[in-house]
Amino acid sequence: MKFNDFLRNEINKISSTGSFKKERIILSPQNSIIKTKDSDEVINFCANNYLGLSSDPDLIYISKKYLDSHGYGLSSVRFICGTQDIHKELEKKISNFLYMEDAILYASAFDANAGLFETLLSVEDAIISDELNHASIIDGIRLCKAKRYRYLHGDMQDLEKKLIDSKSSRFRLIATDGVFSMDGDIAKLDKICKLAKKYDALVMVDDCHSTGLIGEKGRGTHEFCNVVGKVDIITGTFGKALGGAIGGFTCAKKEIIEILRQKSRPYLFSNSLPPSVVAPVVKVISDLESSTILKDKLLKNTIMFREGMKSAGFKISEGIHPIVPIMINDSNLSQIFAKKLLDLGIYVIGFCYPVVPRDKARIRVQISASHSKEQILIAVNRFKKVAKELKFLK
Repeated sequence: MKFNDFLRNEINKISSTGSFKKERIILSPQNSIIKTKDSDEVINFCANNYLGLSSDPDLIYISKKYLDSHGYGLSSVRFICGTQDIHKELEKKISNFLYMEDAILYASAFDANAGLFETLLSVEDAIISDELNHASIIDGIRLCKAKRYRYLHGDMQDLEKKLIDSKSSRFRLIATDGVFSMDGDIAKLDKICKLAKKYDALVMVDDCHSTGLIGEKGRGTHEFCNVVGKVDIITGTFGKALGGAIGGFTCAKKEIIEILRQKSRPYLFSNSLPPSVVAPVVKVISDLESSTILKDKLLKNTIMFREGMKSAGFKISEGIHPIVPIMINDSNLSQIFAKKLLDLGIYVIGFCYPVVPRDKARIRVQISASHSKEQILIAVNRFKKVAKELKFLK
């Protein structure tokens, strides 16, 4: 077979699953209402813009200010000539916010996870991972020589079994998402930390969908589950609630962070985050430390949408997270449903196999603090309208 024939076959295989990804071009800033190349203005219900800060005027002002004072980019990795004062300020800010000793910045949260496991663990060790963990955790584990164990999603009995099975390992690390991105459910960190203590294991949490919005002060799932001080490693992103731009981080004790600075390959071989991205995040964290207004508004919006959809008869997962999966189950129907909603001015995405299991296709709705009450009610009513047209709800 020629390579070009192979490529065409692979594309056809992807297309046949019904999950071929098409990128819509957006012609406006990221907000609750956006304009795309292919449609008029639509209400956006599929961004990670949880606190509505992606086009915040104050953050844009600070970004422009730091373009003037610190330049456009560093043209270097951190250990050569790519560390500015603003990088160190953000590392201190995010570690203090999460009640951790120290922090290290990465180009993305994917890089933070990719550079973690291989750096700290070896063939003598074991990683025990939730089966629904994010792809970045999975890929990071693949790079590591440690033994791999996978426990059933959220199943503490199975986790305990894997801890027992791995008892001969030197060190054991339990790895879990704080919030699982396709379902919006929160990890049982209190129970995980209890088992970790019982079996002398470490705990790592990816809090990308948690930092800034989950917990009493928005500090994440370790705050929500009352296990502050019991989680050893937290990774996260600045690309969601904390401004919506780009960049990731790892927080842990000083010794772990120092080893990552010396050996973590994505950190050592990637350019520094631009100062115009870093500086606004410092402002976001300062604001979150002094006020929970945005987090509280997000929770109210989430409750309103969840209650409206349940009252209409849609099947959704229980919880409080602004990730709200609307279960459609049929892959083709999920795509049709999402397209009809877009035609009605509601921008959402249908997810189907292989992103989710074959019989669990869904439309993942993501609520933002920038959504108005009116926009949420419009979304619920238009979901109902499409469901009636497709005879989806009985």
